[in-house]
Amino acid sequence: MPTADCQESSSSPNTSTARFSILSRRQVHSMESTGQETELDAFQRQVAERFQDLATAGSDELLSIPWVRKLLETFLFCQEEFRVIVFNHRSNLSSPPMDRHIGDFFERSVKALDVCNAIRDGIEQIRLWQKQLDIVLCALDNQKSIGEGHFRRAKKALIDLSIAMLDEKESSSSPAHRNRSFGRQREQRSSFTQFRSLSWSVSRSWSASKQLQAISSNLTAPRANETASTNGLNVAVFTMTYVLLFVIWALVAAIPCQDRGLQTHFLVTKQFLWAAPILSLHERILDKSKKRERRNSCGLLKEILDIEKCNQHMTELIDSVQFPLSDEKEREAKQRIQEVRTVYEAVKDGLDPLELLVRDVFHRILRSRTEGLNSIGQNR
Repeated sequence: MPTADCQESSSSPNTSTARFSILSRRQVHSMESTGQETELDAFQRQVAERFQDLATAGSDELLSIPWVRKLLETFLFCQEEFRVIVFNHRSNLSSPPMDRHIGDFFERSVKALDVCNAIRDGIEQIRLWQKQLDIVLCALDNQKSIGEGHFRRAKKALIDLSIAMLDEKESSSSPAHRNRSFGRQREQRSSFTQFRSLSWSVSRSWSASKQLQAISSNLTAPRANETASTNGLNVAVFTMTYVLLFVIWALVAAIPCQDRGLQTHFLVTKQFLWAAPILSLHERILDKSKKRERRNSCGLLKEILDIEKCNQHMTELIDSVQFPLSDEKEREAKQRIQEVRTVYEAVKDGLDPLELLVRDVFHRILRSRTEGLNSIGQNR
């Protein structure tokens, strides 16, 4: 009969193996948790750094075409980082509460697609205004002697530009104004009306303001218990949702689109690294919208304000000239023409890359949503 020492000795290998197995599983789980935490923390820092960089823009740079392009590049970067997170943790996204969080995000992202279409329409409208500036330059620039006929041609282009921008201001306030405005049977409006009606990619009753409300609806900060149960994945989803909301809101603020509205509330505590720069940008953009010269604007894009100022200055000049031109008026005319050329070149060089980025944002949102839903479906 074996002794107690022998029994203990014979059972030790099995006990040690079991303990080693348990410790190994705990160690692996701990390493996975640490790796996930590092990955998610890095995502938070990257988002914060990108928006902090955007927030350093000066007053003249904020909401300019280059700044909006930088904003869209920031979104594309964040979207790609988030896509990697979704892929790496797809097995965890099909269980509650993550299935609800990721599902809500994808539903909100669908609403952003319509806004992208409306923004592309707005970019096309700015191109129309650019063409009127081109006519002004063709009439007045590089002329050996500027005559009365040149000024008449330029004035007609400026009148058409004023009408087009007025129509856009009315349509930006509400869809009803858009319908009424484009229903007018005025010969001088017909070319703009026909072009715009053909370029619409959203319905006449569509509202940018309502889309923003839908994206921001019931957007609340992550609960501590859900953050613990999801190892922080819900925080990543919340972060990307807020990035989506702010970027779409800023686009609506900057670019003409129907029924614009900036009343969206950004309620987020500064416990998130990225909250401070986003809230700062939100406040600065709202402040711009309240300025007298921007209050009734069809868009806060810096170049739109520049077009309006050029139009006003050049119109005032043309209305004040008498022929033959005095040396003083000729010098003033050349100065105003140079202002028009500067604005024209900025718009001409900036709109194509801007539109390509809006298109890229549209397709990236669509592709990421499709990939995410497919990944989740395969792991159920």
